[in-house]
Amino acid sequence: MATHATTIVPRFGELDPYNHVNHAVYVSYFEAARCVALESADLALPDLSNQNVQIVVTNLEVRFREPATARDTLRVETELAERRRASTRWQQRIIREADEAVLVEADLVAAICDNDGKPRRPPPDLMGKLEALLAG
Repeated sequence: MATHATTIVPRFGELDPYNHVNHAVYVSYFEAARCVALESADLALPDLSNQNVQIVVTNLEVRFREPATARDTLRVETELAERRRASTRWQQRIIREADEAVLVEADLVAAICDNDGKPRRPPPDLMGKLEALLAG
């Protein structure tokens, strides 16, 4: 699949005293963009929960390169880098649209769990739908 893109405009409450997006907010942006990408593949989180499936982040690495400010329009690019037996690996980037600068990058692993948080094998249709998000 091509990269899934989600546009985000920072809000006043997400800024620090220096008019930069607070570093913790980027994790929220990544989460929101993954949810939108999953919905684009017909994998909305409420529907998964109804099937006793959760996609739970187990590892997250974030690299900060440049700050975003209140006047920036941001594009969060999301790619499913790898499907494993009961987990997935994602790569994401936050790009300032004005100059295409990569501001923040994230690599994360998400496990497939049941609604009690116990690891489980994903239903076959879930892995098939994830195929639409697989990079390359």
